[in-house]
Parts: sequence; structure tokens; C-alpha cells
Amino acid sequence: VVLFFYISLKTFLGSMLEDIGKIPRVRNTLKGAMFCNGYIYNHVGIVNMMRRFTNQRNLHRHAITRFATSFITLSQMDKNNLWKMITSPEWNNTKWSKDVAGKRLTSTFLQERFWRNIVFALKLTGPLVKVLRMVDGDKKPAIGYIYESMDRAKETIAASFLHKEEHYKKAFEYINASWDCQLHRRLHAAGFFLNPELYYKNPENAMCAKVMNGLYATIQRLVPDLSTQDKLGNN
Repeated sequence: VVLFFYISLKTFLGSMLEDIGKIPRVRNTLKGAMFCNGYIYNHVGIVNMMRRFTNQRNLHRHAITRFATSFITLSQMDKNNLWKMITSPEWNNTKWSKDVAGKRLTSTFLQERFWRNIVFALKLTGPLVKVLRMVDGDKKPAIGYIYESMDRAKETIAASFLHKEEHYKKAFEYINASWDCQLHRRLHAAGFFLNPELYYKNPENAMCAKVMNGLYATIQRLVPDLSTQDKLGNN
């Protein structure tokens, strides 16, 4: 059962990222970034040049899901150093700066709008990628943390836009659709309540009706005996 929940969490967190990737501003940014990433890594000479300008930093990093990989690639793009590279004599003297794809790379990296949109996309997805990494890691059991982590992720996204809802409204629709229909399991609420690290940090949240309902429903599911249920509830 626990393995099933972990697989479900990864699947639907990945689905959230995929849905957010459909937002036009995010989709166009990903399209441009993936073109640049692909063009660079298809030419060893450009990769070596990029590393010289970015202190050996790479753009491509594999992650848990395809869309997580895409957004992590965005986070690896170093605006200042990539801009220095494509405006340098070293780049301008290469054959790549003169071909059609190379000119598209240069044009993309010189667009302020491209870099602003990267920041926009990362504000929407960074907190979710962090939750996905927690689920995929082995440092702590995700079931005891996923409920609180998703709430914190949404709070972080809203705060990053200064709570101007128009910037994240569509993303929250995607997040809520997956969370409410697929991820908001009673077991997660019970795990939140039974996690002493989170319970004692904010008892009011742990005692809210939604969490308590999830706890009691989990107890009823796992412990059929009514007298035992009463004892657990009273404690």
C-alpha cells in the first residue's frame, strides 16, 4: 500500500508539472530553453565553451520525471554568464554563431523577456519540484510530510508573486485538481497529525477538521474493532 502511494505521488506531482507546462508563457519558455539546451549539447565545442564561461556549470540535469528535468534545466541557466558567452569574440568567431540555429540561440539568450519568463516559470514550479524530490528521496518518509509540504509549496508560490493571484491562478487550478482528486488522501492527513515534528510546530493546523477527519477515517479503515477505535480516538 505504501509503495502504491509513493508511485501515485510521483505520478501526480509529475502531472502537476506537466499541466503547468501547458500555460502559454511557461510552454513557450520551455520550448526556447529546450532548443538552446539541445543545440548546445549537440556540439562538444559549444559545451566546452559554455563550461569556461559558467565555471564548469552544466545545463542538463536528470530528474525524477521528464517535466521535472525540464524545469531543473531552466534553473541551471545562468543568465549573466550565458549572455557573456554569446556576446564574446570567442562565440562570434565560431561557425555556430553564423548558422541559422546558432543565430536563434543568440537571439533567445539576448531576449530579456526569455529570462523574465524563466523566473516566472521557476516561481510556479520550484516548490513543486522540491516536494517531488522529497518524495523520491530516502531521508524521511514522505507520507508524514506530503500534506504539510503541499500546503507550504502553495504558500511559497503565492508569496513569490506577492499574493497577486492573477499570476498563479491557473497553476493553482492544476495543482488543486490533482491534489483534491488524487493526492489528498486521508492517510496523508493522518500522517501529518502523527508526525511529531509537524504536530508540535503548529498544533492548530494538526487539529483542524480536515486533518482530524482524515485521521479518524484512517483509524476506522485500519482498526475494525470499535472499542479499539474509541481508545485510539480518546488518546
